[in-house]
Amino acid sequence: MSHSRSILLVGEGNFSFSASVSQLYSETDTSVTATCLQHQEEALRNEGTASNIQTIKDSGGVVLFEVDCRKLGENASLQGRVFDRVVFNFPHCGRKSGVKKNRELLRNFFLSCVQVLAEDGEVHVSLCNGQGGTQADHPKREWHNSWQVVAMAAEAHLILTDVRPFESEKYQSYKCTGYRSQDKGFHVEKALVHVFTRSLPYTSAQILQLEEAVEGEKVQYNIPAELSDYIFRGFLGSGSVHPVRLVQDFLLKGLQEKWSVSMMTKTVPFLLTAKQLQACCCDVDSTHWYWIHPFQKDLKSDPPTSTDKETFLDGRGRTDTRDAPSATCVISDKGDRVRSKGAESLRSACSLDVDPEGEGGLFVLRPSLIAQMEELLPKKEGLINDAVSHGENEGNNHSVEVKECIAQGSCEGSNSVTSLLFGISGIVFGNVPISLWALPSFHELLLRGVFPSECKPVKLIGQSLEALLTPYGVSLVTEQGGLRLMAQPMGVVGRVFVGNSSDISHISITVSLNLDLLAVLLFSLPDWRLLWSRDPRFLKPFALRPLPGKPFQPFSLFPEHISFDISFWTGPTWEERKFHAVVREASHGTVEQVKLIDTFSHPDLSQTSYCYRLTYRSHTHALSHTQALQFHQRLESLLTSRLEVTIR
Repeated sequence: MSHSRSILLVGEGNFSFSASVSQLYSETDTSVTATCLQHQEEALRNEGTASNIQTIKDSGGVVLFEVDCRKLGENASLQGRVFDRVVFNFPHCGRKSGVKKNRELLRNFFLSCVQVLAEDGEVHVSLCNGQGGTQADHPKREWHNSWQVVAMAAEAHLILTDVRPFESEKYQSYKCTGYRSQDKGFHVEKALVHVFTRSLPYTSAQILQLEEAVEGEKVQYNIPAELSDYIFRGFLGSGSVHPVRLVQDFLLKGLQEKWSVSMMTKTVPFLLTAKQLQACCCDVDSTHWYWIHPFQKDLKSDPPTSTDKETFLDGRGRTDTRDAPSATCVISDKGDRVRSKGAESLRSACSLDVDPEGEGGLFVLRPSLIAQMEELLPKKEGLINDAVSHGENEGNNHSVEVKECIAQGSCEGSNSVTSLLFGISGIVFGNVPISLWALPSFHELLLRGVFPSECKPVKLIGQSLEALLTPYGVSLVTEQGGLRLMAQPMGVVGRVFVGNSSDISHISITVSLNLDLLAVLLFSLPDWRLLWSRDPRFLKPFALRPLPGKPFQPFSLFPEHISFDISFWTGPTWEERKFHAVVREASHGTVEQVKLIDTFSHPDLSQTSYCYRLTYRSHTHALSHTQALQFHQRLESLLTSRLEVTIR
């Protein structure tokens, strides 16, 4: 055990463990409170109990009898006290009780101990090898035959933070007893200590009301509820140590070895018009666009006041890229009514009830930054001039070198700067079905440059990306017009493609990279949803800016899968994307897979029955069966009210 201010031990038998702990911390300011369920006379019948109790008291500890570990908050002697650590060694209901009774004991203990646990406290539960039912057990029992310790702790909003061997040799006077209510010890060989800590609570979805200037119009709209937690997180902000920012810095530094990179830091709207997307030939499936209906437009608005900014990479490849909002934002709880200026009521944020065909005037949450880069970047000639002017800023000799390289079309793989890459990064959105690696929102890094045609720029950039990313499992696949970056198990993590150009002497190259999926790969994250965690324990390992390749150590171990089925009747039309959006909102993002397992169309009625299997799991929060069921019931309610289905 590490140093702690106060320790509560429950379920003691002969108090030998408590006595060992008291001696271990006798010269520190740690206080020990040892308790047992039996009354004093019964407890003293156990051999050595009296001397162990005396050792505890001599060390400044406290001994309490008749303390039920399932009702700690009700115990008069513990009223008003909180402990930094609560310890329960080898819990057991006594005699030949089955796994169900022992699970119930654990569940009630966890629910009880959080009432006396400090906010940053730990709960230590020692179990015999195999009892816990986690991957740390060797061999692992079948799930139904284990005590399911992680699931029981989740009922009290606790997560498993660590699993370590039970070091019985560290506590020299410890004598295990109480097996099946007898003076026999448990099998402590290969026993494990399970360490639990508090989980952050789930927070309700919020309505985010934004106002942005889009093509000279001031537009007010709501962010869809299922996306509210992805907005204004600042992962790419200056000074950020978020892994998404660390991956961007890593990539830009690597590319800077051959090209000068200029990151544009102008804030751009989340909204685009459909015409903007069509004009840039954005290669994003329109069925995955988030269509938005504004509830107010002001055609006389002033243009945005933000100014263009560009920052060249320093010697370490860092930029001053910002992830700042370009919109005015008003936040309200989900249940509150939000009013816009001059608007009496609001329409749904996401126009899921509108057929986008022919709706050229509608707005879309940007599925990529390509359209905005098209507007921000100067023409090809400007790119070349900017590359030259950048060289002039670096000195006359360098300026001459840049001009010569551009004039001669030289693209040799040397350290000399032969072209300038312009970049922009930010959050983008996709109305995609729920699956393990389908991200409704992620950070895109977009780079574009103009190169002499004869230098084969796609090949050169591909080689640079390959050198940077191949060690982490990324492979490059040649496709028509460019390259596709692939990784298992997530699939596509980026693309390199050639832009349209009427000038055959130069080629426009665009690189699009999914920073979120690359962060998962480069830091070995178990789930992309961890990137959006608000738990400070997530960012702590990244505080010192570790290099990619250092595996992330999860703060929530072995989260359980929980599956529920849902079936319902629909009308003659059914849009599955609406269903997935509601699932994301109702489940707080904890549903990681949705599988259609059955359909049935009624022969006489214009109705179809759908049955889906939903798999809930969270790497960021405690997710109990009870909590998942509440989410599922909320889903049923939202489906009935919003999509007008009939739950079966």
